[in-house]
Amino acid sequence: MNYQDFHNTKAFKTLLKNKTGICDKPKFAGVAVPVFSLKSNDSFGIGEFYDLKLLADWCLKTGIKIIQILPINDTRTNDSWNDSYPYKAISTKALHPIYLNLYSMGTLDNENDKTYFEQQRSVLNSKDFVDYPEVIKIKNEFFKKIFDQTWNEIKKQDDYKTFFEENKEWLMPYSEFCCKQPTNNKQQPELYYFLQYHLDKQLKETVDYLHEKGIALKGDIPIGIGRHSVEAWTSPHLFNLNGQAGAPPDSFAAEGQNWGFPTYNWEAMKHDNYKWWRERLTQMSRYFDAYRIDHILGFFRIWEIPYESTQGLLGYFSPAIGEPSTDVCQLLSVDKERLTKPYIRGHFLHEYFGEFTDEVREKYLNETSFSYFELKPDFNTQRKITDYFSCYEQEKNNKIRNGLLALAAEVLFLKDKNDDNIIHPRIALQFTHSYNELDERQKNEINKLYDNYFYYKNNEFWKEEALSKLPKIIEASDMLVCGEDLGMVPACVPDVMQQLNILSLEVQRMPKNPCDTFVNPKDNPYLSVDTTSTHDTSTLRGWWEENGELTNRFYREMLRHFEGAPYFAEPYICKEIIEQHLNSSSMLTILPIQDYIAIDGDLRWNETQREQINVPANSEHHWCYKMHQSLESLNERHDFNNILREMIKKSGRI
Repeated sequence: MNYQDFHNTKAFKTLLKNKTGICDKPKFAGVAVPVFSLKSNDSFGIGEFYDLKLLADWCLKTGIKIIQILPINDTRTNDSWNDSYPYKAISTKALHPIYLNLYSMGTLDNENDKTYFEQQRSVLNSKDFVDYPEVIKIKNEFFKKIFDQTWNEIKKQDDYKTFFEENKEWLMPYSEFCCKQPTNNKQQPELYYFLQYHLDKQLKETVDYLHEKGIALKGDIPIGIGRHSVEAWTSPHLFNLNGQAGAPPDSFAAEGQNWGFPTYNWEAMKHDNYKWWRERLTQMSRYFDAYRIDHILGFFRIWEIPYESTQGLLGYFSPAIGEPSTDVCQLLSVDKERLTKPYIRGHFLHEYFGEFTDEVREKYLNETSFSYFELKPDFNTQRKITDYFSCYEQEKNNKIRNGLLALAAEVLFLKDKNDDNIIHPRIALQFTHSYNELDERQKNEINKLYDNYFYYKNNEFWKEEALSKLPKIIEASDMLVCGEDLGMVPACVPDVMQQLNILSLEVQRMPKNPCDTFVNPKDNPYLSVDTTSTHDTSTLRGWWEENGELTNRFYREMLRHFEGAPYFAEPYICKEIIEQHLNSSSMLTILPIQDYIAIDGDLRWNETQREQINVPANSEHHWCYKMHQSLESLNERHDFNNILREMIKKSGRI
């Protein structure tokens, strides 16, 4: 491995600024925190770009060299809680106006307006969570007023004209798209030019501040875009709008995950050498030194769910080499319907519906022969079931809805979207009644097909898929590339990532070897990012309290303590774990700010569970975590900062 490749990236040029005598394998410490979670005295109920300056001041005090954030693109569709989800952008290039510092955009002339906004700021700042709908509502009011007051002057400025010329190719369709939305009735396109100009100005100023201090900024590229987005509107041929990206079942979500956004039409993207992706990376390099590829496995194959389904259980890998249905039917001695149609028998209906079983038989099912049933046409897909019950929230209706969704998933194979003669094994099919009522020979044969499909048959094919896309996309910028390679990882992934100089992600409690329960950070590869937690998991303290048996095992095996583990992750325990991660073999150790703060008993928040940023199993989750401490107060915690700096220095990461 030629480590000079890394020294030539934007990130290393920032990190090694004015440094001499650097070893071939330098290591750095970083902090991960969403911009929206930052808290300062000058912000407006939510973290803003300028708050990253205060975070950089703290990093300088502690020896932290990299700040990692979540996606910051515009997600607005109706300004509701749904828009708080940062991974479903309406534009891959437009920044989210919610991160603007209002008072840096100009001062309102009207005294009553000044009083009103200052009162609102005080109310929003006092909340211990980010009230997304209220923040964007109040900020929108300010945007319209400051636009009316200052636009005539702004549009004449040379820096605005330069910004517009450099970005008009995406800025004009984005603005037109925004104006067409029902919630933005009668807005002028110029308002969106104005907002994006200020966003670019504030973020670039912030990045310059970080760079002056030798601190790198790491961004995040979501694997998908919103179904309702400017890209899907202007370039629908680049996406499969009849599919939905998601993830197969795992320990976080037993039914899998459905992210809702369309999958990519890679064949169409290939025709112009992945221009859409390359331009996306070029735009990101305007601000970032490094980036994290969200769900890098999607470049090998994506978990695609047909639009008529709602659960990740009914997805399959795409692209993938499936099985000819005639061969499978012959092997198992069954017809195709037995494999691909929901298997519904009378003897297990009570398991799903209890006292409502007779009502379900009558209203939602047709009996095709004695004790064999099918879903009625109005309820024969998960989408129809979900839509029908969307207005009902009673316990009874929830039970019936969930039971019907489970019946719709009682299949062994799924039909390929492009070829009706090809089928794919349904993930976790061994837990269905359909599988359990096969004979032993059939079960053995289907298990062989299943294991071969998921773990062996497609490996080389998926490797070729990744190598046909990733090199051309990565070369579009000189940012340092990191990949989020968690989940059901094909065997070919590590080799491809190493070949392309993409850093892997190593999470101690999520080992990639299925035989391991934990990973010792000392065993991480150098080309990796080590962490204690991610935005999709509980924090270090939250995880410690989830499973006492697992915690005790970690206490013995990882920390080498042989007495019983305390119920709570006491500060000394958190400190010991953080030290272990700082001493990892990884090039980068980037930990959530919640986990760093956990080592100080006076500083950390007592609302442990509320520090978790996302709950993957809950598609209605509100992304609203706000730091308990202000950045100003964090900068003044000299004892804590000195302890952390000494820990980082001792690990060789300064």
